[in-house]
Amino acid sequence: MRLPRSTHPYLALRMRLAHHALLQFIASLTSSVEIFVLLAGPVLLGLLSVMALPGLMAPTLPWPTALGLLSAQILLTSLPAWLLRKRLLPGPIAAWLRQLPVAPRLRWSADALVAGMLMLPLGIAYAISIIVWLVQSPAWLHAVLAPGIAINLAVWLLAWLLSTCILSLRMRAPRPVQQAQEQTTSVYVPHTPRWRTVFLWRRLFWLPFWRNENVTGMQQSLLLAGTVASMLAWLLRVPVVPGPLLGLLASASLVILTDRGDKAVREQIAMLRPSLDAWPIASKPLTVLACAFGVLPGLAVLLGAGLVLHWADASALQRRVPLVYAVVSAICLLAIAGLPRLTARGRVALVVFSILALSAIGSELWN
Repeated sequence: MRLPRSTHPYLALRMRLAHHALLQFIASLTSSVEIFVLLAGPVLLGLLSVMALPGLMAPTLPWPTALGLLSAQILLTSLPAWLLRKRLLPGPIAAWLRQLPVAPRLRWSADALVAGMLMLPLGIAYAISIIVWLVQSPAWLHAVLAPGIAINLAVWLLAWLLSTCILSLRMRAPRPVQQAQEQTTSVYVPHTPRWRTVFLWRRLFWLPFWRNENVTGMQQSLLLAGTVASMLAWLLRVPVVPGPLLGLLASASLVILTDRGDKAVREQIAMLRPSLDAWPIASKPLTVLACAFGVLPGLAVLLGAGLVLHWADASALQRRVPLVYAVVSAICLLAIAGLPRLTARGRVALVVFSILALSAIGSELWN
C-alpha cells in the first residue's frame, strides 16, 4: 500500500500497521471464504440487499421503531471495528504508540483513517444493496427513495464515527491499578468442593472467558442474543423481510453460535492440556463437560423455538418440518462439537453444509 510522500509519518505508520493486520486476518479466512463462496454464493446478493433495508424503510415507520432499528444498524455496522480492535492495535503496539509525542488531533486522525479502511468495504456493500433495491423497485420505495438513501449515508457516517471512537478508546492508557487495602490475617482452611468437576469448569473455562481482554464471553453473549432475535423474527413471521431469508439468518446464527463456542473451548483445552496432564485428576470429565456447555446454548435456542412453535398457528405450519428441523439441527450441533479431529477446511465445510441444510429444511416450515 503506497501513501503520498506528504503523509505524516505517524499516519503512515498507523495505516501500514492496519494494512498488515487486515492482510493477516484475510489470510486466516482464506479457506473459509473459498468454501462459503462456493456453496453459498447465490445467497450473498440476498444478504447484501438486507443491509440498506432498515434505512430505506425508516421513513415509513413510526419514529421510535425507526430510531431503534437504525441504532441497531449503526451498532452492527461498527461491529467489525470492535471485533478487530485487537488485531489492529495489539496490546504491546498500542502501549508503544502511546509513548510517541503525537498530538491528540493527529491520533484522532489516524484512528479515523484506520476506521475508514474498515468502513470502505461496508460502504460499497451499502451501495450494492441500494442498487439491488432500485432494480427491484417495489412500490413502497418510490416515495421514500431520496430520504432512504440519505438515512443510509448518515448511518454509514455515524458507524464510521463510532468505529473511530472504538479505536480511540483502544489507544487510551489503562487505568492505574488501585492498591489493595491491607487485609487482616486469617487462617486458610482448605476445603474440597462438593461438585469438583463443575467447580473446575467454572474456574478454568467460565471465568477466563470474561477476564482481562478475553472477549469470548461477550462474543458468545452477542451471538446468543442475535440467534434468539433472528429465530423469533423467523418464527413470528416478521413482515417485509422474506421468510426464507430470515430462516437462513436464524440457521446461520444457530450454527455459528455453536461453532464459535466449541472453538473457544477447544483452544482453552489445548492451552490447559499441559497443566491438566500434570494434575492428579481425571481430566476427561472436565473437558467433556466444557464441550457440553459449549453446545448447550444452541440446544437451548432449539428448545425455545419449539415452545414458540407450540403456540403458533398450527394451520400455517407444515406438520413434519419442525420435527425434522429440530432433529437435523441437533445432529449438526452435536457433530460440530463432537468431531474434534476435523481439519480447519473440513470444519468450515461442516458448518457451511449445516447452514445450507437447515435453511433448505426451514424454507418449507410455513405453508
